[in-house]
Amino acid sequence: MAKLKGSLKIKLALGLVGKIQYNKVKKASKNCKKSSEKTLRRILEYTKDTEWGKAHNYAEIKKKKNADELFALWQKNVPATDYEDLRPFIERHKTGEENILFPGKPMMYATTSGTTKEPKWIPITNEYYSNCYSKMTKLWLHSFQMHRPKVFENKCTSIVGKAIEGNAPDGTVYGSVSGVTRRDCPEFIKGLYAENNEVFAIKDYKARYYTIMRTGIEQDVHLLVTANPSTIVEMQNNVNEFFDSYVTDIENGTLNKDLNIEPEIRATLESIYKPNPARAAELRALKEKYPVILPKHYWPNIQVLTTWKCGNTHVYMDKFKDSFPEHMNHQEFGYFASECRAGLVLNGQNDTVLFPHMHYFEFISADDLDNPNPKFLQLHELEKGKRYSIFVTTYAGLYRYNMNDLVEVTGFFGKIPTIQFIQKINGIISMTGEKLHEKQFIEAVKQTEKDTGIEVKFFVGFADVENSVYNLYYEFADNDKPLDELQKQADEFSKIVDKKLKEINIEYEAKRDSFRLKEPVSFVMQKESFETYKARCIDQGSRDGQFKLNLLMQDEKRHAMFKDLIKK
Repeated sequence: MAKLKGSLKIKLALGLVGKIQYNKVKKASKNCKKSSEKTLRRILEYTKDTEWGKAHNYAEIKKKKNADELFALWQKNVPATDYEDLRPFIERHKTGEENILFPGKPMMYATTSGTTKEPKWIPITNEYYSNCYSKMTKLWLHSFQMHRPKVFENKCTSIVGKAIEGNAPDGTVYGSVSGVTRRDCPEFIKGLYAENNEVFAIKDYKARYYTIMRTGIEQDVHLLVTANPSTIVEMQNNVNEFFDSYVTDIENGTLNKDLNIEPEIRATLESIYKPNPARAAELRALKEKYPVILPKHYWPNIQVLTTWKCGNTHVYMDKFKDSFPEHMNHQEFGYFASECRAGLVLNGQNDTVLFPHMHYFEFISADDLDNPNPKFLQLHELEKGKRYSIFVTTYAGLYRYNMNDLVEVTGFFGKIPTIQFIQKINGIISMTGEKLHEKQFIEAVKQTEKDTGIEVKFFVGFADVENSVYNLYYEFADNDKPLDELQKQADEFSKIVDKKLKEINIEYEAKRDSFRLKEPVSFVMQKESFETYKARCIDQGSRDGQFKLNLLMQDEKRHAMFKDLIKK
């Protein structure tokens, strides 16, 4: 297929704006301690007159003459925080109050799951969006063409969230930062996108995947962007199910009438589609040639795929490891969360370069996590090969904020450590981005007990990453019924637990509705299952006084022990 019209201008423009930001990272990398100091001073100056800034002596902290004194007084005056510490202040912003955590009000909120039923509302200020997200996006796009110069010679398929999902009580919008970033990208980039932004507002996930792929498969896609690799698996499942329908739609310039798509969105999309019998013929020829149609067949010129590759995502990547052309570069998406985009992958592979000129970072060594008074380390103190819990301070009201993530230092970009995400910590499981808390699981079970009147003597849940499913184990108080009755009871109980988890955790609901997480699987345990498990652990060397058990785990060794306790 021919090059996209204007692709040379796009490459030149991205090269210009990207190199400007790249040079800023290189400058920051020469002395990351100094860069961290400058960033903290700028944040202190920006927020010193807010309610939070005054209460925590930001103006006085800023007066310290050198970095070490600045960092020390910062730690003395400002406690490490998590979302629940900040929630009361954010709630005030949501009702219209200004100058609480940051000057004025936020431009938007990004919503994500928290430890309670109420989701986190992460503020995004104009200051943070314009000076971090916007500039980083330009460098991010430039990083693709640094390693694959042809990446912008044709279309891009980018899977993001809905930009605007609703409003806070004061009218401030909330939604997806990735959706807003895509919506607000430079004009010269917008022509690259294969799909219209309205696609991401389709509520029905199967219809959404269908529309994305019906649109994308018609194009010569060179870049595929989606944070979660499980999305790639679901996209391909959609292709396997609906390939013939895609071809018919492409041939006729239509959109499958059987799909559950909102009328106004359908009208917008149908006005864009045009009959393309030539592409339909190419796709039919592919089906005659290959027993299974894969991305390397319909997107043979794809240059870059970017998804998360670290943590436990290898399970999903294994499912499409041979599906793309060999020449394609599969680049790590980078360390990115609703709370912040901490840095970018610049080597084309897996290592995130942290950006100390845009955020202020602190760390606790993994060896020190159980210490009630751990030592906080600065960015320049980190060592290659060691693991740390990461804390961030941003221009958007997060101060010494515990990301609850374990990261490993993989090397250095100049003097800046590069990192890879290892896992969530402190009772959080995230197979495919659901960030399910043990506390939420316990709450769902307790609510189900109350609603059903069924008493559960003991329960435990395990994440099965290989199959994207939670295995739920129950020992019911009435454990003497026939096994088939108990199994039926367990299955019905889990259906309600699943429903409760969707109500409690918006990320879990999204992953279940999009088929990235399967329906939980239930098992009935023997009598005295906890006691039996504990006794076996003590026999294997655990200390009775220190014995504890998380009720939601991703741990195959412990999972195997509970599999052995299933009632037969």
